[in-house]
Amino acid sequence: MIHAVIVGLGRWGQVLVDSVQGRSEKIQFTRAITRTPTKAEGFAHNRRLSLSSQLEDALADSAIDAVVLATPHSLHAQQIEQAAAAGKHVFVEKPFTLTKASAQEAVQAAQDAGIVLALGHNRRFSPSVKELQARLDSGQLGVVMHAETNYSGPGAFRYQQGMWRAEKLESPAGGMAGMGIHMVDGLIGLLGPIRQVRALSHRRVLNVDIDDTTAVLVRFRSGATGYIGTIAATSPEWRMQIFGSKGWVELRNDSLLQARMLDSEPETIDFGPFDKERAELEAFADAIYGNTPYPLPLDQAIHGIAVFEAIALSADTDQAVDIN
Repeated sequence: MIHAVIVGLGRWGQVLVDSVQGRSEKIQFTRAITRTPTKAEGFAHNRRLSLSSQLEDALADSAIDAVVLATPHSLHAQQIEQAAAAGKHVFVEKPFTLTKASAQEAVQAAQDAGIVLALGHNRRFSPSVKELQARLDSGQLGVVMHAETNYSGPGAFRYQQGMWRAEKLESPAGGMAGMGIHMVDGLIGLLGPIRQVRALSHRRVLNVDIDDTTAVLVRFRSGATGYIGTIAATSPEWRMQIFGSKGWVELRNDSLLQARMLDSEPETIDFGPFDKERAELEAFADAIYGNTPYPLPLDQAIHGIAVFEAIALSADTDQAVDIN
């Protein structure tokens, strides 16, 4: 059993804990680190977590095998390097870091320390995404020409001045850090590297200083094109559609797959509920045990942040940005 510390006990940190606590035979949380322990005392007590405010407390604990980071994005690179120096394996929530350079430094620190570093893009584990990947790998869609994605929701309506997610530093290009980054990673995993982006991003309704409406055109190294949309102040939407010369496949809300080939009737598969967070944390544990590599390669993790950084630059400059 892997014994882990959760660093950051906001809404998502609690989701990660509850996905495995008392449910998994591979990984469990025994410690929690949060900036204001008094706010999390009830949650920590109910989950049998030792609670403190300093990461160093957990890094010095020989009973802790792994660190799970659900902290502000700007802290990820430094915290990864701290954990690696202490010999602790690291699972980090997306976005990995905020710049390609810091992502490369974090990966180098992990490799030098010989620890497992895993990036938490949970939708890589969804059965519907795996089915789409299998259809692409088999050539069922023919030549892939274009992809369209949208990940939107109302979360930014909850943001207030002083919240870290409401700062442009932490949330460049509006909903990209919280939602759109999932689509960046999904497209890289399915269709390969991206070589150019062109982004438009602006604020229409929010009262905090981040954008709420972001649209990105992308060009893949393969020659295919794509679109990523993310609206941070609307009703929920999650959609990914891949168009090929033999037909298209669309995913909606993780579980629903629809397909239409040129030579067949429309197809619909509902994969039903699936705990993506438990799946990714158990895959992290498997990688620590040496059973199987974590399924998101670190070169793709770095490339995803290079694309993320390019999108933010394109939004600021109103220019297309090439990705080396």
